Amino acid sequence: MARKKVTLSGEEPKTTDTPAPDMETKADGQHKDYWVLSDEDRSNGFVRPYRDVYTHKTCGFTTHMGMKLAETFAADNTFYTHTFCCTCGQHLPVNEFVWIGTNEEVGS
Repeated sequence: MARKKVTLSGEEPKTTDTPAPDMETKADGQHKDYWVLSDEDRSNGFVRPYRDVYTHKTCGFTTHMGMKLAETFAADNTFYTHTFCCTCGQHLPVNEFVWIGTNEEVGS
């Protein structure tokens, strides 16, 4: 069964064929909007534990993510190929991050 991706903002996406529905970046480097799984898909359960804090292995700092993003990671650990480092100010491959309190790579 195909999962439905929607925008984090709830607004109509500018495009559907890009890594983010609005690729424009804010001053901190984050996109203006992100894809998440629909409320229905996230409510169907998780394949991984819910986690919302990860550490960038390169800089050593942590990033906290919002609930819908974290639930999407927990429901489908392959949904995202990149995630954001608040310290470095850029999106990087998920294998450059580990979940806080573990050595488990984000996205694994």
